Amino acid sequence: MAVVKARQQDIDMLARLLRAEAETEGEMGMLLVGNVGINRVRANCSDFKGLRTIPQMIYQPHAFEALQHGMFYQSARDRERRLAQRSVNGERNWPAKFSLWYFRPGTFENPGPCPPTWYNQPLAGRWKKHCFYEPTAEECENVYNTF
Repeated sequence: MAVVKARQQDIDMLARLLRAEAETEGEMGMLLVGNVGINRVRANCSDFKGLRTIPQMIYQPHAFEALQHGMFYQSARDRERRLAQRSVNGERNWPAKFSLWYFRPGTFENPGPCPPTWYNQPLAGRWKKHCFYEPTAEECENVYNTF
């Protein structure tokens, strides 16, 4: 059962984002990107107030670097569609379980260490080359109450 409303075109859009943002991180890495996106839609706090749909989340200005690259604009594939649907259905995994932010420090070839905070929010953990950050309860109590 979906935790956010999603039409097939929304699933396809989310699938394209997962691939463009994290294909090199494997299926779990792509699923973690989906977790962050769905958290942003559901949390209604911090930089993500008023986001209610997957397209609003994806096209929020400056939200995802992948929108600047061609891979996002390629057709969705079945593997990523399945991962996107799992995210929409509410599957959440550490370190993105409550995360609203992630990034890859350093370069692609030489990832750097994860800073202990990002935008003043604590590090939740790392998956391969990406660092995940969840908000404090003071910043966004609602993200902890969404499931």
